[in-house]
Amino acid sequence: MSLMKVSPTPAQAEAIRDFNRFYTQRIGVLDPYLGSEFSLTEVRVLYELAHRDQPTASELGRDLALDAGYLSRILRRFESRGWLARAPSPADARQSLLQFTDAGRRTFEPLQQKSRDEAAALLAPLSGRQQRELVEAMATMQRLLDPAPPTAATRTVILREPQPGDIGWVVQQHGEIYAREYGWNSEFEALVADIAGKFLKNFQPEWEKGWIAELDGERVGAVFVVRDSATVARLRMLILTPAARGLGLGARLTDECLAFARGKGYRKMVLWTNSCLVAARGIYAKRGFRLTKSEPYQGYGQQLVSETWELKL
Repeated sequence: MSLMKVSPTPAQAEAIRDFNRFYTQRIGVLDPYLGSEFSLTEVRVLYELAHRDQPTASELGRDLALDAGYLSRILRRFESRGWLARAPSPADARQSLLQFTDAGRRTFEPLQQKSRDEAAALLAPLSGRQQRELVEAMATMQRLLDPAPPTAATRTVILREPQPGDIGWVVQQHGEIYAREYGWNSEFEALVADIAGKFLKNFQPEWEKGWIAELDGERVGAVFVVRDSATVARLRMLILTPAARGLGLGARLTDECLAFARGKGYRKMVLWTNSCLVAARGIYAKRGFRLTKSEPYQGYGQQLVSETWELKL
């Protein structure tokens, strides 16, 4: 049964206008964006380039509702500065795949971190209950104004700091997922439990951080940065549940770690993984990590190949 459409009253329309004026002033939309040289539209394009895997210009223009000529001028500017490279599309010779360069990421990541900090500052004066109410209200607005079926772009994704009980969930997910998908035994869960326990016991908030990813209100992922030394940060315990795969969350969590490490002045990030973890290795490689050490070993009931990856920040 379809819902009968009702014309809004003048008072309701004015309420929308009042909210728009309040919110644009509150978040500083009318000011120079994040104090940078970029317009809001340019930062939106940078964001999409940083979080998509080789999009085409037509895809960006369609999804951002941008005029093709205007977008083309933005992309040419980015390309002239070395932030963007193009590669022929194997599916359509008339299209080019847009590749975000390392220089582009170095330009964008401080803006992304500043945006995160400003969003956090907006929420900081509120209680935990008020923060949840605000985020839920925003999700309700988005759902009502854009009632299309949920997709990767429209589902509600939140990255937050770990709360009591989250670390136990991280250990549980590692144990269950790696046993089910790779046949690893409880030795691996014990390893993760030891790492997680040390993170809690020795946590240095000024140098270390963790993120829990929620999808539509459910925990679906996590990642942590720990301090190896004054100059070296380590990425640990990156995990995604099957429900979160294919949404770009693994890449987003990794980017959070890199932005945090750069913001703290670390000069290098390192991580340990295994050769069979193809998806994670792909995320690291695309962000410039280099494989520096590889050796076979017997562990967790399997014959495996351990790998150390490093990235200069």
